[in-house]
Amino acid sequence: MSRLTPVDLGVEVVAGLTQRFGRTLLTGLGTALGVAAFVAVLGLSATARGQVSERFTALAATEVTLERMSLGALDPVAFPQVGQDAVAALPGVREVGVSWTVPVGDDRVTARPGDRGDAIAVTAVTPGYLRAIHATMAAGVPLDRFHEERAERVVVLGRAAAARLGVSRVDAQPAVFIGAEPFTVVGIVDTVDRASDALLSVMVPSATASRVWGPPKSGTVTRMLVETDLGAAAQVGRQAPVAARPDSPELVRAVVPPDPHALHDQVTGDLDVLFLGLALVCLVIGTVSIANTSLVAILERVSEIGLRRALGARRRHIGAQFLLESAFLGLLGGLVGTAVGLVTVLVAALVQRWTPILDPLLVYPAPLLGTVTGIVGGLYPAWRATRVEPAAALRS
Repeated sequence: MSRLTPVDLGVEVVAGLTQRFGRTLLTGLGTALGVAAFVAVLGLSATARGQVSERFTALAATEVTLERMSLGALDPVAFPQVGQDAVAALPGVREVGVSWTVPVGDDRVTARPGDRGDAIAVTAVTPGYLRAIHATMAAGVPLDRFHEERAERVVVLGRAAAARLGVSRVDAQPAVFIGAEPFTVVGIVDTVDRASDALLSVMVPSATASRVWGPPKSGTVTRMLVETDLGAAAQVGRQAPVAARPDSPELVRAVVPPDPHALHDQVTGDLDVLFLGLALVCLVIGTVSIANTSLVAILERVSEIGLRRALGARRRHIGAQFLLESAFLGLLGGLVGTAVGLVTVLVAALVQRWTPILDPLLVYPAPLLGTVTGIVGGLYPAWRATRVEPAAALRS
């Protein structure tokens, strides 16, 4: 009865892998790429979840919006200054800003009188609005209390609106025209954290808009954007309608952020499913790579298998050898892939200036996962090797 000791089996495995070293490297590379993608994708997903959580906490969880429809001559100002001051005095409130879309009719915004112009939105805003949306200036200054109290004929352009109007600097005090009305450009907004439509708008002091075009028309929705401290949004959302309009709080609609824990769990759950699916696809690719290469190797080694069978090797010895070769390739690819995946996560986090998040329960089993991939990929080729008949193999 023939026997195959572990030492002999190891010698045969090493010999089989080193005979075709280039193919062995390419096969291991397939597994390495699969495991690297698995580690990198899950590591990047965990890192991205951390950024989503941070951004949600910093912005969405601290934003309350009040909306009220103007009633025309009966109630021309949706949120008077006294109401804005009352909301700003609430505990947990950082900034308060009011905005509404100015109904300019058929008037267009132009860089020169007489031009055809573009249909750019004109928005009336209070000075606190630009602070509430975290506007950063590419040039000039934001609207301030001086512009508001004196109803100055000035505007601040969003970056996209400025590009459409051909305005890139404000040191020469360029003017734009809304219909026939001239306005001096005092600033250009470069970025915002909230209300991204501001980048497409021409922003006018609310007092100026009321003086030129009158107060908001009946049916116009006026919005008050309230930035709060973390954790204060729900309370501010309950108190702000009464503070803003104590005479008719029922006509004020408060929009508060959803429960942060529920939204965070939903977002991270969706990311987990998406990235886990991508990682599994990468592993399947690695498994197929090992199976394909191993199967080709067996077809090329039919004579060798037949000779070993003729000399007394049993089917299980042949199967064990090829299965162990695949497992070793999977382990080698798993080790290399884990290292590559970790480096990928660290480099990506460094480039994006994120904090890398790597779960040890993900990193440590990754080489074992590569081994399992190799075993699964080698099952069918090993079975095919055990079916080789000595006589037929030696005749071929």
